[in-house]
Amino acid sequence: MAFEFLAQTLHERDAASLRRVRQPVVSNKDGIIEIQGKHYLNFASNDYLGLSQHEQVLQSYVEGLAVYGSGSGASSVVTGYSAEHKALEDDICEVLNKPAAMLFSSGFAANQAICHALFGHIKPKAISNTATMPAHIICDKYMHASFIQGARESEAKLHRFKHNDMQQARTLIQSAPHNSLVATEGVFSMDGDLGDIQSLQAILNSSAVSKADLPWLMVDDAHGFGVIGKNGFGSLDCEQIDADRVNIVMATFGKALGTSGAFIAGSTELIEYMVNMSKHYVYSTAICPAQARATRASIALVAQGKERHELSENIEYFKTLATRKGIATLPSCSAIQPIIIGDPHLALTCSQQLADLGMWVPAIRTPTVPKNTDRLRISLSAINSKRDIEALVDGLAIVLEPMQGGKSLVQEIQM
Repeated sequence: MAFEFLAQTLHERDAASLRRVRQPVVSNKDGIIEIQGKHYLNFASNDYLGLSQHEQVLQSYVEGLAVYGSGSGASSVVTGYSAEHKALEDDICEVLNKPAAMLFSSGFAANQAICHALFGHIKPKAISNTATMPAHIICDKYMHASFIQGARESEAKLHRFKHNDMQQARTLIQSAPHNSLVATEGVFSMDGDLGDIQSLQAILNSSAVSKADLPWLMVDDAHGFGVIGKNGFGSLDCEQIDADRVNIVMATFGKALGTSGAFIAGSTELIEYMVNMSKHYVYSTAICPAQARATRASIALVAQGKERHELSENIEYFKTLATRKGIATLPSCSAIQPIIIGDPHLALTCSQQLADLGMWVPAIRTPTVPKNTDRLRISLSAINSKRDIEALVDGLAIVLEPMQGGKSLVQEIQM
């Protein structure tokens, strides 16, 4: 029978409590979602600032729809590139102090595009004639799957250093050949901690390699852009980071900005090269102009800071209450607050028990996270009320205390 491995794979996933299941959301308003006729406090959204429901963002969508319609109609290199796309790119350049930017349909596509265009199987002659050995991609082990997959599919040799292990990163960087790339994240999506960009910059600055041959530094700021930094514009907006020494920035609009899509920002030469050489860009329909217009409204709201302040207060409140209840959290100061369970079946059980209490908290299991670090991944938002957070912590205390064999998960978990 053709493709009989399909059923076998699903059976194996079921047996290991690793099968993913989609749940249609009927409504989503004010931090409450409806699924299968029941309502839940939503602690599973990356809409960190609640901007997906902000009236100014929604009004901008309406205005864009009235002018441009519901779609772009073509690739950006044909007729899909509108004045709204250009204006959004200009806004990104202004807040990041970068010369140029380009838009993608998703962060997955943007990360793949970087790896494929810079290290693809079909190289320009200018590269293939001068390169004496394969370029290296050196990245944190916890980089997003989209980047890791793109790197593995490229002609570059992939090296992954242990999470935020700067000693190992230094060794790899010092032996990197010409045309290599070092990559990390601003905020890591599963642990919620920050990438050590400052140390990577220090390593690059102290490298014995000539400045002209230094590897480029890339930051995937999908979970940082709109949230961290002095003005909320991610890692490059943090005072200890030298923004000029970050060659490539990738970030998404579908998280803190509450819309969808992504961008890459860098030098004018890089962006013009990507426009010409990135298949993910050339052969994809552009995001709709109305979406770009709404994203510009989100960027303006981020700059004002009201929602960022509310999110910061919610994070601090959750951490304080969790500590009082003896609930172990990871050292994350971001909206991502994981609770390590360590077993996929137990993680699913905890998630279902929280749902029974009216809270939607997803169980994240291997291979999304390393084995034995299966977890509840709590995502906080500016639109969560203090009462919502109190209910969440109370629910966690109820669910985590009684475990199999009398073992309690309300204890310090060493990572």
